[in-house]
Amino acid sequence: MAYWSDYSYVSAAEKKAIAKRAIDKRKKGGLQPQPVVITGRGIAKSFWGKGWCDHLESFSDYSNRLPRGRTYARNGSVCHLEVGAGVVKALVAGSSLYEVDVKIEPLADEAWEKVKSDCSGQIGTLVELLMGKISEEVMSIVSDRHTGLFPKPKEIRFDCDCPDGARMCKHIAAVLYGVGSRLDESPELLFVLRGVDAEELIKVEFSQTVERGEDDLPDEVLSDIFGIDLEFDLDRVLRETRIELTSGRDVAELRGRLGLSLEEFAARVGYAESTCRRWEASQELKIGKKARGVLEGLLE
Repeated sequence: MAYWSDYSYVSAAEKKAIAKRAIDKRKKGGLQPQPVVITGRGIAKSFWGKGWCDHLESFSDYSNRLPRGRTYARNGSVCHLEVGAGVVKALVAGSSLYEVDVKIEPLADEAWEKVKSDCSGQIGTLVELLMGKISEEVMSIVSDRHTGLFPKPKEIRFDCDCPDGARMCKHIAAVLYGVGSRLDESPELLFVLRGVDAEELIKVEFSQTVERGEDDLPDEVLSDIFGIDLEFDLDRVLRETRIELTSGRDVAELRGRLGLSLEEFAARVGYAESTCRRWEASQELKIGKKARGVLEGLLE
């Protein structure tokens, strides 16, 4: 365990220089940095991002430790944060560049089945779900402190290679806040972390309606469920729902309609994942003619 006397003061400028050298070295090894960039006063702004932060802060295990990392998250110390199935890998700048690993248990099958059952028929589309455009009842179900989608402390394990002997150092705390910020941009990552398929919350109504085991629902059943005439003018519908691509939210909506993760979307358009993340985070979408052409091609 390290003691405070073991540490020497390192200025913010020195920390940035240390981090830059370490990141540049890792870039040569193939790393594509995905920094956490927080703008404004709050760590997170969306239903999913704020829900994540509020949930973790609600547990006494974390409430007195998380604030240590809030400043680190705000000032850009989380130089890289990558979310995968049940794991978060991050690099955090301090007196050195520290590696943080966070492992999260998958949501238990029985818990997921209950969430799906309680949400049955109440969520219109995947886009609405990921954008947080859901009823207060559904919000309360998916964010329930004990039975919702957010992990409980006993389901989270973490490790940092810094010399701080605390169970949760400020680097780990910064990464946990960084996850909340990242959920603002890519809310589907929560489902990736918990090992469940978000689309099942949309499809569950169908599985309860059709028991014949057929792949497709009859047209008359679809008409009854959605209240639409299946012989509609497709061109007219596309014109009415066309995305204008003027803001980052438009890019996020496009990706949501395609049902792609950020990684899959980046591969589809041929740009780095970090670039696509910046597009989605921007208030006003400013991209080159080539990139705009690629995105507009996905609307055809």
